[in-house]
Amino acid sequence: MRKLVYYVGVSIDGYIAGPGGEFDFYPVPDDMVAWMADDYPETFFVHSRTRLGLDTPNRHFGTVLMGRGAYQPGLDAGVASPYPHLEQYVVSTTIPEIADPEVNLVPGDPLSLVRALKKEDGLDIWLCGGGKLAGTLLPEIDELVVKSYPVVAGAGVSAFTGAFSPTLFTRTTSRSFSNGSTVTWYGRA
Repeated sequence: MRKLVYYVGVSIDGYIAGPGGEFDFYPVPDDMVAWMADDYPETFFVHSRTRLGLDTPNRHFGTVLMGRGAYQPGLDAGVASPYPHLEQYVVSTTIPEIADPEVNLVPGDPLSLVRALKKEDGLDIWLCGGGKLAGTLLPEIDELVVKSYPVVAGAGVSAFTGAFSPTLFTRTTSRSFSNGSTVTWYGRA
């Protein structure tokens, strides 16, 4: 059975993006980029994969789930299929249609979708963002891979948005990088 994994970057104060969807304020050191390219190459946007010369097989994920906020930066850059090397789903009630046939629009219940995807064979499912979608899918999240950056955003998109629902996870391992950024893995308790 496949797992739903929330692989996400956060500021010290728990934001995954700024108030306008900004995510370019994270201080990502070169050693962290090298680690991500080696261990999680499929999480790079199509243009970054090309720029970095990443032509490696997917290691962890075969499917990506995005909310509108996670999908919009690609659209703004003229890219309707930001992760063509993955099966792509965009969960949104505000996008009327998606022009690229490689991207599946999910206007309804993402919990049912995730439960069906988990039953399929293949690599795990990457929850790319955003916070509202993560809050909705919290009952189905099996693992968290949290990239924590040494910056305070002050405001923005929270890692989880939704009802008060304390959910325990257990830290399984962590890794540090040259500027104090860390990655911590958590499994559902």
